[in-house]
Amino acid sequence: MKDQIVISKATIDRLPLYFRTLRQIQQEGVEIISSEELGRRIGVTPEQIRKDLASFGEFGKKGVGYFVRELIRNIGEILGLHRNWNVAIIGVGHLGWALANYRNFSSLGFNLAAVFDVDPARVGQIVSGVEVTHLDYLEKICKERNIHIGIITVPAQFAQDIANRLVASGARGIWNFAPIKINVPPEVRLVSEDLSVGLSSISYYLSRQADQ
Repeated sequence: MKDQIVISKATIDRLPLYFRTLRQIQQEGVEIISSEELGRRIGVTPEQIRKDLASFGEFGKKGVGYFVRELIRNIGEILGLHRNWNVAIIGVGHLGWALANYRNFSSLGFNLAAVFDVDPARVGQIVSGVEVTHLDYLEKICKERNIHIGIITVPAQFAQDIANRLVASGARGIWNFAPIKINVPPEVRLVSEDLSVGLSSISYYLSRQADQ
């Protein structure tokens, strides 16, 4: 691995796309694939694929292509998916429930280890094999189960407090779905998903097309 090279965020963001596509290709029974074919399926130039992968080492054989199974393993290791991260979901509304039942969590190396909510109707329910625990026990459970990543799907006004509690409990990463900017220490990796931003972006482009 060429860990001394600074890898661009754009390259890192494309790796999960390569990983997902290669897994689909593997399910089709394909054993070897060229950068041209992989790029065609993803919508990325073969030159970009080769450049991205070259940032981490030498993969594939010139004139042959990439061995699908081997490249899946290599990219999975680069992404750290072999480490089996423990995940907690905070908020079991419609979105939290859907995420908890996401069938690819375990196959990607993520272990749903805890689920929290404050609604008495939800506490005690079993979701994806995990019992929903009251939010009062967040710190205790997160420490006991060694939670690495917290997924926040609570209303915006509660998100920062939840983030603070997750950080205090030892979480090293937070995936935030609350529509608000939250602050975490620099050593904690934060990724925020605002569904309204994506929809608003689509609306903008559709409006532009309609005006034209």
